[in-house]
Formats: sequence, structure tokens, C-alpha cells
Amino acid sequence: MTSTERNPALNDKTSNPYVELILGMFRTGILGYGGGPSVIPLIYHEAVIRYKWLSDDEFGEVLALANALPGPIATKMAAYLGYQKKGVLGAVVAVLAHIFPTSIAMIALLSAVTFLSSSKIVAGMIAGVTPVIAVMLGTMAYEFGEKAVKGLGIYVGIGFFVLSFLLLESIQIHPAIVILLFLAYGTVHFKFVAKLKKQRRDKEGSA
Repeated sequence: MTSTERNPALNDKTSNPYVELILGMFRTGILGYGGGPSVIPLIYHEAVIRYKWLSDDEFGEVLALANALPGPIATKMAAYLGYQKKGVLGAVVAVLAHIFPTSIAMIALLSAVTFLSSSKIVAGMIAGVTPVIAVMLGTMAYEFGEKAVKGLGIYVGIGFFVLSFLLLESIQIHPAIVILLFLAYGTVHFKFVAKLKKQRRDKEGSA
């Protein structure tokens, strides 16, 4: 089922997958502010809520893998979404649509860098936007944490939160390594749970 079939309201304006990619990634590029992580909630809105390219769980998995790879997170997410929709050409289109607004803005404002860096107005704008970005990231982190607790249980979920905090802040292991460790555990955990459920069903069926 395509995104337009799931959302008939998109049929008129965005029936073409390339149009969807260009519009979605252009919005993330032009509205995103504060670096790659601050754009992730916008990409989530386009990919999961607006166009339904991915489910919540799929987005979380892709985000974890993208965090483990080198390079800007936003362009990696854009490339994956484009590739998932229309292959290599889709990935190129999505990345270009995402970086186009900021590239134009950088070229247009290059001559005013000195003025803007010392402007109290710009400093006030940055101070005003920062709390919004923090809330958006906090909301997304809470949603992913809630899903983890539902999947693993509250005690295991809290335990893993504490463990990840210790690994990142106390031992200072690279985030990519921590992500890979938890991805590996998640694969084993859910396979083990699925096996237990299957054995339980078999016992109940034979009883």
C-alpha cells in the first residue's frame, strides 16, 4: 500500500514519490535549525506521520543505525528514505532537497556573517529557538523510551537507561559502540522471547 492510498488527501498534490521526497526533505531542510539532531523530529514527522514511509519502530531502528555510522545524521536519514522509496536516484533527490535550502541560505548570508555573529537580535533568536529544539528532542526521546519500556518491561528499560548513561558519561564509550551493543542485545532478546512464546504455545496446544 502506497502512502497516497493510506492518506487519500495526498493524492492531488503528492501522488508522485519524487514530489513527496522533494517536498518532505525540503521542509526538513528549510525548517530545521540547530544541527542534525534537531532536524530528526522534523524528519520523523515527514516520514512517519505525514507520508507514512516508515512505522515508528522502523524509524527508531533506522535512526539507531544512522547514529552508528559516520557523517551528518540528517543527510543519512534523508538518503535512506530516498533509497527506500526510489532507489539510488531517490536517495540523491532526497539529499539534494534537504541540503538545498541551507546551501542557498549559506551563500546568500555569507557576506553578512560578521554582522550576524555580533548581532544581539540574532543572539536573541537563537536563545528563543533553543528551548523549542530541546522540547522536540525530549518528546521524541520520551516516545522511544516508552516503546522500549513496553517491549522490554519497565525494570529492564530503566536498567538499560542507567547502563547506557554509565557507558556514555562515566566510562565515555563512543556512542556508536553503545548503539551497536544494544542493537545486538535487542536482536538476541526478541529472538529469545519469540522462542519462549512459541514453546509456550506448543505446550498449550499439546495439553
